[in-house]
Amino acid sequence: MTQERDNSNPPASARAEIARQKMLTAALDVFGRYGFDGASTRQLTEAAGVNLQAIPYYFGSKEGLYIATAEYLMMQIDAHVSGMRARIGAHLMALDAAGETLGETQARVFLTEILQTMVTLFVAKESEPWARFLIREQMEPTEAFKRVYQGIMRPMIEMGRRLVGAILGEDPASEHVRLRTFNLVGSILIFRFAHAAVLAQMEWDGFGPEQVEILRRLAAELADVIGPQKGGAA
Repeated sequence: MTQERDNSNPPASARAEIARQKMLTAALDVFGRYGFDGASTRQLTEAAGVNLQAIPYYFGSKEGLYIATAEYLMMQIDAHVSGMRARIGAHLMALDAAGETLGETQARVFLTEILQTMVTLFVAKESEPWARFLIREQMEPTEAFKRVYQGIMRPMIEMGRRLVGAILGEDPASEHVRLRTFNLVGSILIFRFAHAAVLAQMEWDGFGPEQVEILRRLAAELADVIGPQKGGAA
C-alpha cells in the first residue's frame, strides 16, 4: 500500500522560497513608502509575516534585502515586457545583419506597441509599489537604481531611441533623439506618477478597462504624430 503524499506540508525548500517571496513583495511596498532609512527591519518582517531573523537568514542584511528587492522589481517588469523586447530586438538585429535600414512605418508600429504596453502596465494596480520605489531611486539613486537601470530601463530606452531615430531620420545617439524619447516615456509615466491629478482632472473613478483603452489610443496617437518639426528643423 503506497503512502499518499501530504501536499499540505510542502518541503523545506518550497517553504523557504515562499517566505523569501513574501519578504520581497512586502519589502517592495515598505521600502517604496518609507525609503531605505525610514523602513525598519521590524516593519519589513511584520509586513511579510515572518520573524526578524528572516532578513539575515535569506538576504544577509537589510542592505541585501534592498538590493534583492530592486532585482525582484526588475523581474516583475521584465515578465511583462521581455517577450516584446526580444521580438523587436530580434527584428532589429536581423536588419543590422542584412545591412538594411529600419523603415519609418515599422518603427511606428513597434513604438506604438511599446507605448501601449507601458500605459497598460503602469496604470495597473500592480505597478503602484513599483512607482513608489522607482521615484525614490530617481530622487536619490543607489546601487538599486544602477541595477534596475542596467537591467530594464537602459535596454528599453535605447530600443526606443532606435525607433524614434528611424522615425525622425536622425542618429539614435543624438541629443535630440534622446530628449524626444524621454519626452514620449514621460507622456506615458505621467499617468502613474500623477495618478491622483489625472483622475481628478479627467473626473474618472479609476483606471478601468474603458480608461485603459482610452489611454492606449492616446499612446498610439503619440507614436503616430511624432516627427521632425515643420520645415525639417531638428
